[in-house]
This record gives sequence, structure tokens and C-alpha cells, in this order.
Amino acid sequence: MTYLLPSMPYSYDALEPYFDEETMKIHHTKHHQNYINNTNAILENTAFSSLSIEELMSIFNEISLENKIVLRNNAGGHINHCFFWESLKANTLLNRNIKLELEKSFGTFESFKKQFEEIAMKHFGSGWVWLVNQDGKLNIVSTSNQDNPLMGKLISNTYGDPILGLDIWEHAYYLKYQNRKLDYVKAFWNVVNWDKIDSRLQR
Repeated sequence: MTYLLPSMPYSYDALEPYFDEETMKIHHTKHHQNYINNTNAILENTAFSSLSIEELMSIFNEISLENKIVLRNNAGGHINHCFFWESLKANTLLNRNIKLELEKSFGTFESFKKQFEEIAMKHFGSGWVWLVNQDGKLNIVSTSNQDNPLMGKLISNTYGDPILGLDIWEHAYYLKYQNRKLDYVKAFWNVVNWDKIDSRLQR
């Protein structure tokens, strides 16, 4: 299987003014494309080349390749960004189902947002912040670089089925927000695709 850059489900300027058009275009066509190119090159003529990206993540700990670390960074970058683009959309609403599920684990929706923002700000260096389903309970975790919770504890130091994820690499926000990382994290709430989040919660 040759991985391909997915089409964006909206225009690059659709998330303005929160996520700017130039960043979205570079992020998608340059950064994401590069992860795909590198992953395809590593997997060519291997026993893993026929796997979907989700299948590859699920067995990542079992993979034995000389350049496994490079694969981890690039295949992780591919699945993370596919997930991220689908998590974004303008003008969707937090529904009652999502609110109730978040309240079960975090008390209130505002408490959930506060904890998510705190974990994002405490994370040093590049990585991601995730809302994950861990054995039926929602939890907030972070991963380094392009690690994904689906890789499991031995690889990513955490686990779970991702429900929501935020890219906190500087390339995701620096053109617009520079060093104002918290402003970027707070802007995220304005472009979360709550319809997609709801469907993931109901899996």
C-alpha cells in the first residue's frame, strides 16, 4: 500500500481567523506530505507495505526494521495528521452527549478544557495532546514528537483510542502565534469538529 496525502475536508482558509490559511497550507502540503514520502520509502519492499496506517500502528512494537525510529516519526506523523485534519471544522457545536461524557471524567467541560490546556503547556518540545478512551474512561495524555497512543505504552508511554488530538509542534502555529502557544491552544476550541468527536465517542 502506498500512502497518499488525503484531501482536506475544507479550504485552507476555512478556519480563519483561528488557524491561518498559510500555516494550514504549509502544514498539509509540506509537513504531512513529507511524512508520507518518508514512510512510503521506508516500507517499500517490506512485509509491512500492504498494511493500512492503523494496522501499522497497532503492531508497531512488533516491527523489526533497521530504521524503525525514522519510521516511527514519519508513520506517526502521517496518522496523526490524518486524524488532526478530521478533528477540525468551523462552526460545529458541543452537543449534550459529548458534554455528559466529558463531565463523567472531568467534572465539567470547563475543567476538561483547563486540564487539556495545562497538559499542552507543560509538554516540553514537540508533540501532541490527546483525549483518549482508556478502557472506557476518558483521559488526557501527551506524546512526544509524532508518537500516537495507538502505538502502545512501550512505544509512546501511553495508550488508548484517540478521540481528540492537538498538534503542538511549533510548525502548527508559529507563523500566526509565534511564541504565544497558549493563544494557539485556546484558539483550538473554536475549530474543533464536535460532530467528529461525537462519532468517535460512540465507537
